[in-house]
Amino acid sequence: MDLAKFGSLPNIITICRLLLVPVIVSMIVDGEWDSAFAVFVIAGASDAADGWLAKTFDLRSELGAFLDPLADKTLLVSIYVALGIAHVVPATLAILVVSRDVMIVGGVITSWLLDNPIAIRPIFLSKINTTAQIGFAAAVLGALAFGIPTGLWFAVGLWLVAALTVASAGAYLVPWISHMGH
Repeated sequence: MDLAKFGSLPNIITICRLLLVPVIVSMIVDGEWDSAFAVFVIAGASDAADGWLAKTFDLRSELGAFLDPLADKTLLVSIYVALGIAHVVPATLAILVVSRDVMIVGGVITSWLLDNPIAIRPIFLSKINTTAQIGFAAAVLGALAFGIPTGLWFAVGLWLVAALTVASAGAYLVPWISHMGH
């Protein structure tokens, strides 16, 4: 089998995930919880599939290295904004999630503009934060889709995601400030 024919398949899957973002946002804002949860699961499966294909068949590309995290962040940030608009999570949580990512991107751009570029690599705390954000969003959408009451798990998840988001932002901000000061 000529794998070169499938070289762009992981990128096509990633682009499809990006195209799901406005669909899932619309479903959340309209309160279509079953559909929103299903699309979220499909998006998660597509993330696993494109990564598996790229690694297993050595179909990694520079475009894919850029698109995959962009698709993941676009989906995650958009879901939190939509959940905030739908009054499912406090707006402050959506603002925290968005602000962290804007701060990181803004820091990178600022360092480039000031001719003092900084390489940003995912840190362990950031990976834990992303996992918590995804898990909490999935749990909230699943609870709404299946009529599971929120309660203590929701409050714990909310505070955990908020704390990890702030800690992760700080873990990027402190080294950036040090880097920019030199």
